[in-house]
Amino acid sequence: MIAAGCDIGSLTAKAVIIRDGSIVSKKIIRVKETALKSAETVMSMVTSEAGLKMEDIDSCCTTGYGRYDIPFSDMNKSQISCHGLGAFWLDRSIRTIIDIGGQDCKAVAVGENGMVKDFIMNEKCAAGTGRSLEILAKTIGIELEELGPVSLKSKKEVELANKCSIFMELDVIQHLYNKTKIRDIANAINTAVARRVVQLSKAVRLENDICITGGVSKNIGVVNKLEEMLKIKFKQLPEDPQLMGAMGAAVFAAKIN
Repeated sequence: MIAAGCDIGSLTAKAVIIRDGSIVSKKIIRVKETALKSAETVMSMVTSEAGLKMEDIDSCCTTGYGRYDIPFSDMNKSQISCHGLGAFWLDRSIRTIIDIGGQDCKAVAVGENGMVKDFIMNEKCAAGTGRSLEILAKTIGIELEELGPVSLKSKKEVELANKCSIFMELDVIQHLYNKTKIRDIANAINTAVARRVVQLSKAVRLENDICITGGVSKNIGVVNKLEEMLKIKFKQLPEDPQLMGAMGAAVFAAKIN
């Protein structure tokens, strides 16, 4: 059986193809103008990489913000369910998933079957999200991918407001005006985002093993701060953690036949 999962987020689109229980292709791209265009593009790329055509897919599950707008989808599931099942499918010891995406962050608890037991989600404020990090990185004149490595060079703690992304940006501008070193501002940005995620995650009982998913999982500065604040060590997943939504969707798709 060939199953596909397609995750259309606010910043990136992801797709995974599973054939007979093994991953055969995966892809992450920047979103296009519409959810449909994003889905068509990423699915075209992932099927081509696997040497397949769309008609070869037996079942496709979509997730993410654009999941209802994809006509070739056979089913759709929430990001919460997909991130939970995707991480669990790769590592059966996983019981808690902290997912930090482009527009929201979530803490998800799963049971022994990978299904969601409890979760908390923040989607009303961008302060603890990838979009916030993207804006703040641009404000200090570095690429988003540099934010983590640059912050590790910091030698001085500086403070930022962590309740609102607008106030965070104003604080960053003030630090720039005061000629605070970029590395220290980068560290302050990652610390503020991590604090926001920690506050959210307190609403869910964090059970071992714990992993982090979503695009922000690639920011070593935020990851290190979260481990320090939560007094934990994240379990490393064997696949790109940004793919977990699409991974879980593909597993759901594989289960319907």
